[in-house]
Amino acid sequence: MSTTQRSAETTAPGRYADVNGVHLYYETHGSGRPMILLHGGLMSGELFAPILPTLTAAHQVILVDLQGHGRTADVDRPLDMALMADDVAALIDHLGLDRPDLVGFSLGGGVAMHVAFRHPEKVGRLVSASAHIRRDAVYPEMLAQQGQVNGAAAEFMKDTPMYELYQRVAPRPEDFPRLLDKIGEAMAQDFDFTEQVRGLRVPTLVVAADADMAPPSHYVEVFKLLDGGLRDGGWTGEGRPAGGHALAILPGLTHYDIDQSPLFAAVTLAFLDQPR
Repeated sequence: MSTTQRSAETTAPGRYADVNGVHLYYETHGSGRPMILLHGGLMSGELFAPILPTLTAAHQVILVDLQGHGRTADVDRPLDMALMADDVAALIDHLGLDRPDLVGFSLGGGVAMHVAFRHPEKVGRLVSASAHIRRDAVYPEMLAQQGQVNGAAAEFMKDTPMYELYQRVAPRPEDFPRLLDKIGEAMAQDFDFTEQVRGLRVPTLVVAADADMAPPSHYVEVFKLLDGGLRDGGWTGEGRPAGGHALAILPGLTHYDIDQSPLFAAVTLAFLDQPR
């Protein structure tokens, strides 16, 4: 461990778990039914600060910094959602949690879904926000922007909150170009998780902004794969999806502010706090 890493651990408010070769940073806040909260790309768990008091009022919230993000240093493997999902599953075991709920935004929403795909026995309920399940669902102009993400862009990002955050908390601040290279490589890969979503057995809330990175119709499509939006719900809810799934399209928000919105916190808690 380098001097920089040792210093970061000394000043960080959370703890580390060694899982799958990753020195994974996490923080625990509040008490109650556990909820693991997963951030978006180029971010960290502290970006949820505006809604954290609401979420911790009746829940224990575990904020995780995913591989290469925040206070978790990168390792020699791709930024792959399936691998990061295995890290989260291993953290659940490390902490001795009994089927915690998973809540994720963007990259974190995809990782949370993959935990439910790969380790359904470890998950209570799932909230996936602003996470598209097909690459071609994203607006073409956004795909073009994603294609420009690589290490060379680091110089142009020095005035952004993402760069400031990384320089302030990362164990190796000099790794920022490497993170951009890996994110760019990951976003360039085609993917389609339709069949995995169709097979989800974990009660899932699909959340999106009404002006998100993909159109609202895409998130309706995801809900349909979960038996939602196919018929009238009925007076007593008998027509709702059999698996307990739900959909929320949040008004007046975008991909860039939904994770800090009180509306996101409200719909998340409304879903998680339903009778089991």
